[in-house]
Amino acid sequence: MGFFDFLRSPDINTGVAEYQETAGAVLLDVRTRQEYGQGHISGSKNLPLPEIGQAAHMIPKKDTPIFVHCLSGARSRQAAAQLGQMGYTNVKNIGGISSYRGKVER
Repeated sequence: MGFFDFLRSPDINTGVAEYQETAGAVLLDVRTRQEYGQGHISGSKNLPLPEIGQAAHMIPKKDTPIFVHCLSGARSRQAAAQLGQMGYTNVKNIGGISSYRGKVER
């Protein structure tokens, strides 16, 4: 890892591929319901950032692999930190859907 690697944003395309290869993983979209409705990655679950405290209803097992994304990566970074504080042990911020190159569902 180079000195400036911390400045790079996560690559959502790599993250989605990793999610697809991880058994039992959850792809968590923390954008608003309106944003989610305008287009989302197939298989993702929507839990807006202000509601992240309700994650246990959607993801009861704390060791579930969770791949978190939003629009740009800022909200997903916050959500990943909050999920960690809630005891989730396998959380990864994969960045923003704005740079996603795959198909989205509407």
